[in-house]
Amino acid sequence: MIPPPAGEGVVGVGMCQDWLVRRLPDNKRLTPWAQELRGALTPAERELWYQFLNDQPVRWMRQRPIGQYIADFYCALFKLIIELDGSQHYTPEGLARDAARTVALEQFGVRVIRFSNHDVMHHFDAVCEQITIETTRE
Repeated sequence: MIPPPAGEGVVGVGMCQDWLVRRLPDNKRLTPWAQELRGALTPAERELWYQFLNDQPVRWMRQRPIGQYIADFYCALFKLIIELDGSQHYTPEGLARDAARTVALEQFGVRVIRFSNHDVMHHFDAVCEQITIETTRE
């Protein structure tokens, strides 16, 4: 389980997160698509959400519109985006799109970490451990 930041109780975390969420550019045109994606999670997204992120003491959001993109998972408190990549992401075109996407998202002051769907499904504990490490970084 990911611990809340030092000195922050769960109540304080929610207030802090709400303030951070409002500061990110929210593209209202993407909201209907994001809502549709929330109802159609991939098996890897479903596994990570229901077996790990949803049970954390801090708030994680699924399919969060940020700028011109929809992040798979976003935590405002840690300013962290988690992207899960299927096989289409590993083509030359997919890699280029993802690199541009990461640069664009990082301009909002967030970090982006990526995992393959395969890693989530076959190395779940290692993925969760890496997320925990990322959320305890200064």
